[in-house]
Amino acid sequence: MKKYLMETTVGIFVVFGLLCIAYMSVKLGHVSLIGDNSYSIYARFTSVSGLRVGNPVNMLGLDIGRVENLSMDQSDQRAVVEMRIKKDVKIYDDAIASIKTEGLIGDKYISIDPGGAGTVLEPGGAITETQPAIDIAELIGKYAFGDVKKTDDAKKNNSEVKP
Repeated sequence: MKKYLMETTVGIFVVFGLLCIAYMSVKLGHVSLIGDNSYSIYARFTSVSGLRVGNPVNMLGLDIGRVENLSMDQSDQRAVVEMRIKKDVKIYDDAIASIKTEGLIGDKYISIDPGGAGTVLEPGGAITETQPAIDIAELIGKYAFGDVKKTDDAKKNNSEVKP
């Protein structure tokens, strides 16, 4: 009798552990099992360097969705980003989407300025105003190797110093 009690107790703990692992996998993986409380919108960028599927979409500093898919439009030669946005968030057709970096060398995310003067974007709609990510490595390289152009005032000061 004690043998069956011990086996039953171990079985209950194993099942409980598997349920906990399944729950955490769903929560951490941002997977929705029952219904879908989000909709898709699209944005076209000249470059999506560093952006990956699953990166956050923020508006006003709040997480409102995730990057769902990255693809390329061959006819326009632009990158198309599909974003899943929470259903209760309204984005207008005059919104601006930009790719930003968390910190100096952090992960990329999409920041949306919501707009407000236009009409609300329908599911499957597209944000037309976009700004690609700033390439920090390229800027540092230009500065380090002297490709940064001087201003007109600096040029005048340099020409006056010459004998």
